[in-house]
Amino acid sequence: MVMGYEIEVFSKWVFVVMEGGDRIEESSSVRWVDGSEVDSESPPWSLVDGNEGREGFGTLRRRLAKKPKRVDSFDVEAMEISGAHGHHAKEISTWQTVALAFQTLGVVYGDMGTSPLYVFADVFSKVKIDSDVDVLGALSLVMYTIALIPLAKYVFVVLKANDNGEGGTFALYSLICRYAKVNMLPNRQPADEQISSFKLKLPTPELERALTIKEALERKSSLKIILLLLVLTGTSMIIGDGILTPAMSVMSAVSGLKGQVQGFGTNAVVGVSIFILIALFSIQSFGTAKVGFLFAPVLALWFFSLGCIGVYNLFKYDITVVRALNPMYIFLFFKKNSSQAWSALGGCVLCITGAEAMFADLGHFSVRSIQIAFTFVVFPCLLLAYMGQAAYLMKFPHATERIFYDSVPESLFWPVLVIATLAAMIASQAMISATFSCVKQAMALGCFPRLKIVHTSRKQMGQIYIPVINWFLMIMCIVVVSIFRNTTDIANAYGIAEVGVMIVSTILVTLVMLLIWQTNLFVAILFPLVFGSIELIYLSAVLTKLLEGGWLPLVFATFFLCVMYTWNYGSVLKYQSEVREKISMDFMQELGSTLGTVRVPGIGLLYNELVQGIPSIFGQFLLSLPAIHSIVVFVCIKYVPIPVVPQEERFLFRRVCEKDYHMFRCIARYGYKDVRKEDHHAFEQLLVESLETFLRREAQDLALEGSLNELDHDSVSITSRESRIPSGEGYEEELRIPLMEEGPSFTEDNAIATTLLPSSIMSSDEDPSLEYELSALREAIDSGFTYFLAHGDVRAKKNSFFLKKLVINYFYAFLRRNCRAGAANMSVPHMNILQVEMTYMV
Repeated sequence: MVMGYEIEVFSKWVFVVMEGGDRIEESSSVRWVDGSEVDSESPPWSLVDGNEGREGFGTLRRRLAKKPKRVDSFDVEAMEISGAHGHHAKEISTWQTVALAFQTLGVVYGDMGTSPLYVFADVFSKVKIDSDVDVLGALSLVMYTIALIPLAKYVFVVLKANDNGEGGTFALYSLICRYAKVNMLPNRQPADEQISSFKLKLPTPELERALTIKEALERKSSLKIILLLLVLTGTSMIIGDGILTPAMSVMSAVSGLKGQVQGFGTNAVVGVSIFILIALFSIQSFGTAKVGFLFAPVLALWFFSLGCIGVYNLFKYDITVVRALNPMYIFLFFKKNSSQAWSALGGCVLCITGAEAMFADLGHFSVRSIQIAFTFVVFPCLLLAYMGQAAYLMKFPHATERIFYDSVPESLFWPVLVIATLAAMIASQAMISATFSCVKQAMALGCFPRLKIVHTSRKQMGQIYIPVINWFLMIMCIVVVSIFRNTTDIANAYGIAEVGVMIVSTILVTLVMLLIWQTNLFVAILFPLVFGSIELIYLSAVLTKLLEGGWLPLVFATFFLCVMYTWNYGSVLKYQSEVREKISMDFMQELGSTLGTVRVPGIGLLYNELVQGIPSIFGQFLLSLPAIHSIVVFVCIKYVPIPVVPQEERFLFRRVCEKDYHMFRCIARYGYKDVRKEDHHAFEQLLVESLETFLRREAQDLALEGSLNELDHDSVSITSRESRIPSGEGYEEELRIPLMEEGPSFTEDNAIATTLLPSSIMSSDEDPSLEYELSALREAIDSGFTYFLAHGDVRAKKNSFFLKKLVINYFYAFLRRNCRAGAANMSVPHMNILQVEMTYMV
């Protein structure tokens, strides 16, 4: 037994750490390893303004932002950065917006645009056409479904719930995580809230319900788990869409040849569809940028064809189908067909497949461009297409199986078939890319095993390729096409996945309305009441087809939900174990600046997940290695619940222990949409430059503080990017840590104070301690970098529940063994790695 650890040494240094409990008790105050206090409940400074003195506001504000006991150096450094750099969204001109709107046709609306290929064919496979009411009722259902869900819900409401321009299920989750501490990984820091793209605003203090919801979410762990499960379920459904969309779209397009070409039967449709799917997934590694320039023109031509064919059929066959604008035909449709009409709703919902893509792909475009494209192009063209098909069915009611191709003028059949096939492939491409993005976001937020990510574009950050997911999707698509062999059963599965994602987005947007927007209570209740009711009706309809293909997306969703939740659960237990086993400061003081061993030139980068404290793995290196590097940096790569972290705000540094220890903590922060493109050389260079900047700034701060003390200055106030800290009960009057900013972003007080300082004090050339430390840093750089990595394994205790043992010892262990290794994931050279394996008992 050494220092409370039970150690077994193997050829690769394997240490077993016995844990002493399952749960970490949260305390109101913790300390940094150097003894300074850190308040984990510190509020974001942007939450505080000068209204504290207004009557009745103080109590509510203090409930949103608790009292900071001490400002940590991480927070001060973050405030300096955010004050020195402004990141304002550039205004987009009208022509740029129009150009973006044109581009959205190829990325966002491909799935919804290809729905006329199969909607009426599926609807009338459940309901036989006996009278005009059948056709007009089905048309009215389709028209009002498109008007209510994509237009009213997504275009006018959901698109506004974006996370600094990013959309999707995880974007909503990250937005909620910023306003309430519901993130399951407890590595949140007040310094994160100083990132310029955080854009946190104070909720309206008059609305008590927002505070009640916030406190309930933070207090009850069960609500946090339910919220996480809801987000993971929505993400699982989107991945299921990535499997079903290519199969449905491609097979629907190819089926146009059935009956047109002699001898082209079901087997031929399946064979050609599989060939196209293999080709589609094989080109993913080249990236969408290389073929994307064709997407928008092809889809624009497709929508133009839909509109023109619709107008042609309207005037040639029966223009009176415009009567379907009267919703009374929906009532008559259900009255006449009863249970068959209810079953037909499962086909009707296919007309809005891909509506979620309007929100999920928001990061590539803008809210205005998506609104313009749908309102002025997609919506009218789809309505004309469905009205034209309905007009054709009024005259030829038995042409339901191939309604789209039969309604196309014979002279245009082959051009339309080619365009339809291309449009189907493009629609599939959009969902495949969306699946890659969802998996990457889940990985960033600790909810998916680490996988290899290939960035296919140097200009577009969001264009990525994940080989494992790509081949998994391809295999699953081929299996789906081979088993079902027709679009009807695939449509049953498709509908459940689509409606499931929509219900999740409705719940999350409602929570955003209540917690963040603080919308009028009547409006906030009306939103889920109207749209949630419609979606639940559709869900009940598609669930009736559970045994006819509807089970498939539920199987996919359950599989991915188990994978993601197991990974998140195991990661949280591992993190909590590392927090419990931190090395005490007293032990470090006993070792002294030599750390109980020999210090040799070089920089040791110890990777860990802790944002504070010295990880236990460092003690194991000290016990095992004959020497340790002259400079040690604890590197924590963490993801912040925002889309992008600006490069100049990437690193946060602080000193660990006294100066002569030469130990530092570096936190490298990334957003969930950030791309870690830098190799280890670039990362080392960025880290060293940031460390050198930190040392110079620290010396300037000490010089400024000492001179101010001599001049009897009490304090130097620091103004954050958005607001000053108000005086009053619960807050200190000023921040008492002086800060000297580089560049033009001096505050007035800093500028005045600086002019009073002798030039010798501010000259780094005459600061011997700074020069000594900088020279030691340069010498260490010349000696090279060594990477200390911990391969932490987690095992359940013998007295744990059976389910916990099963999940941790088998499922989570299997995922850890087969996911991307830490060295590869962090892009570090294998020749410079020292790795220790540790087993945590939880």
